[in-house]
Amino acid sequence: MLFEDIAKILSDGELMGYYFTGFLNTLALTFFAALIGLVLGFIVAIVKIAADNYKFMKVPAVICNLYTTIFRGTPVALQLFIMVFAVLAIPGFKPYAAIITFGINSGAYVSENIRAGILSVDKGQMEAGRALGLGWLATMTRIIIPQAVKNIIPAIGNEMIALLKETSIVGMVGSTIGTLTFDLNAASSTVFRSVPNFLASGIIAGCFYLVVVYLLVFLVKLIERRLRASDKR
Repeated sequence: MLFEDIAKILSDGELMGYYFTGFLNTLALTFFAALIGLVLGFIVAIVKIAADNYKFMKVPAVICNLYTTIFRGTPVALQLFIMVFAVLAIPGFKPYAAIITFGINSGAYVSENIRAGILSVDKGQMEAGRALGLGWLATMTRIIIPQAVKNIIPAIGNEMIALLKETSIVGMVGSTIGTLTFDLNAASSTVFRSVPNFLASGIIAGCFYLVVVYLLVFLVKLIERRLRASDKR
C-alpha cells in the first residue's frame, strides 16, 4: 500500500510540480540565510577576538556575546515566530523575515565555529606577523585566517546541513512561504486523506533532503581534500 502511494505521487505531474517548487524554495531560503550567517558570523568572531587586544572593542564584544547567548540558547521556532509576527510583522514580508531569522540564528553558531578555528592556530603565527611589521588586522587576514580555514570548513559544513533541515519549520508561520515540507503536505492533502499517504509524502520529502545533505557532505569533503593537497605542495 505504501509503495503504491509513493508510485502514485511520483507519477502525478501536478503533485511533483508542487514538490519541486517547494524544494527550490527550500534551497533558496537556505542559501540566502547561510550567506547572512557567514557574513554575520565572521564579523562577530573577529569582534570577539579583537576585544582581547583592543579595549575599545570590549563593548561590541559584550553585545556579540549577548547575541550568541540568546540565539544559541532559544529555539529557532520561537525566534521565527517573534521575528515574523512581531519584530518584522510587515505585510508581504514573511519570506524575507524567515530568511533574516534563519540567517541571524545561523550566524550565532557560525561565529563560534570561526572563532574556535582562528584560536586553534598557534599564537606564534600572530607574533611572527607582528614581528614582520604587519598590523593586527593584516596579520589576521593574511596569515591567521588562511590557516584557520582548514579547521573551520567541516564545522561550517555541518552548520549548513543543520540550517537546511531547520527550514522545514518555516511553514508554521504561514502558507506564503512554500518550502519542501510545507508544499509536500499541502499538495498531498488535496489528494490524500489517510495516514499512510501522508507517510508516503514524508518519505519523498526525506529523499529530497537526503540527496541535498549528501551533496553538501561530498562538497565539504572535496574542499577538505583540496586544502590538504595544497599543504603538501
